Amino acid sequence: MEDITVEDLKARLEKKDKFVFLDVREEWEYEDDNLGAMNIPLADLPTRLDEIEKYKDDEILVHCRSGARSGNAKKFLESKGFSKVRNVLGGIMAYRNL
Repeated sequence: MEDITVEDLKARLEKKDKFVFLDVREEWEYEDDNLGAMNIPLADLPTRLDEIEKYKDDEILVHCRSGARSGNAKKFLESKGFSKVRNVLGGIMAYRNL
């Protein structure tokens, strides 16, 4: 699936659209700036897949600090059969500048 901009993310959060929201930053980063996503750090994703397995066919928006880790998370999730994963381009840094 195509990636999503922070502008699109903001609009979808405001409309309360239905999607799974995943933050792959470290716990301390998440505590500093939390948009309400489920927090599973990228390094923990392989061992915590069972927590999101039920969302395999749902749209999942993944974000991090800048978009790099979430891009890697997207590739990993797709390799595990998740079919509707979208990276939030620019991450929380871009979101803060809205």
